[in-house]
Amino acid sequence: MTSHLWIDASAGVAGDMLLGALVDAGAPLDAVQATVDAVLPDTVRLTRTDVVRAGLRACKVDVEVLVDDQPHRRWSDIRGMIAHAALPDPVRDRALRAFTLLAQAEARVHGVDVDDVHFHEVGSWDSIADIVGVASGVHLLGVTTTSAGPVALGSGTARTAHGLMSVPAPATLELAKGWQVTSTGDGELATPTGMALVRALATSCEAMPPVRITGSGSGAGTKDFPGRANVVRVILGEQVTGGSGADSVAAEAMWVLEANIDDLDPRLWPGVLASLLEAGAADAWLTPIVMKKGRPAHTLSVLCTDANRTPLREIVLTHTTSLGVREHSVERHALGRSWRTVTVRGHAVRIKVSTDFDGTVVHATPEFEDVRAAAAAAGIPERVVLTEAVGAAQADESSGAASTGDTND
Repeated sequence: MTSHLWIDASAGVAGDMLLGALVDAGAPLDAVQATVDAVLPDTVRLTRTDVVRAGLRACKVDVEVLVDDQPHRRWSDIRGMIAHAALPDPVRDRALRAFTLLAQAEARVHGVDVDDVHFHEVGSWDSIADIVGVASGVHLLGVTTTSAGPVALGSGTARTAHGLMSVPAPATLELAKGWQVTSTGDGELATPTGMALVRALATSCEAMPPVRITGSGSGAGTKDFPGRANVVRVILGEQVTGGSGADSVAAEAMWVLEANIDDLDPRLWPGVLASLLEAGAADAWLTPIVMKKGRPAHTLSVLCTDANRTPLREIVLTHTTSLGVREHSVERHALGRSWRTVTVRGHAVRIKVSTDFDGTVVHATPEFEDVRAAAAAAGIPERVVLTEAVGAAQADESSGAASTGDTND
């Protein structure tokens, strides 16, 4: 059994709208605030109000900025803020994924290197709070898989930091590549932040999938359009399949990108793989091969969703010497994954727990960086920490301890 989130962006999407929908669906605002404070301490305050949009109630979450300094920021600065904050790993991963997609879109639009991108609207405190807050809300609701419907982009013009622009904004249009979209209304209905969050969270564009509905929420935008509710809706549901073991694991549509490369300096490969994973790849790996004339080479393989295929393909072509990429669709059957933390000799060790759909634990694997740190601090061999961490995780499972985290990777 998995908890699935479906995003209805048929009226558009913005960061604050999606955050409001998740809070309306049950994500505790005080817990979301605590997560945002980890990145922006004493900087913003989240407040919730119920509003009416076209006659329908919705939740509006506003970000009150408590400081005057809101400089334009480079992507590398924002990346550092999120990477070094005390966040649960799934929250950090989702927030970084959304900002990575934004940075890549802005870099392409302005013709600059990704690390030199300066964010304007999306670099302000409230937009950082929206992205981190949405990542936190998804985590707090226990979401394991996410999909979304077509996104309404709007039409006409909108005023931005770069002046008056046609809708959709260039960055929004770049982020929408490969996704089903509509115009459906006047003005800017989808912002770059909202579009980036949809692409970072959702693995597929689809109508609402068959689920057992467990909750829902509506998040309001600022404007109230007559005859059309300016809201994002989210629907939470349980995806249940029959059987047990591998037969009960739901299939997920994925893509594999591949390239055979024989002339790249091998010292560059770790950075290439890290860039692909940071940009949203579900996995990336190298396979040694022998090419024509007996030349040693590698096959670079990248597993990803359809939503991430275009930006990952560009990374392969720009970060390696490959002249092309071949692609084929695959099905991935993945166990449910979550994180819990155990204590070994007074030191915290995170455990990645893999579960079947009936909740049965299949694997419990300690995070090795935590094992290494605990072993060094306690002055004992790493193998001892590994053994004791697994034992502590099994003891927690026997006592019915609940999982403390989730991941959608």
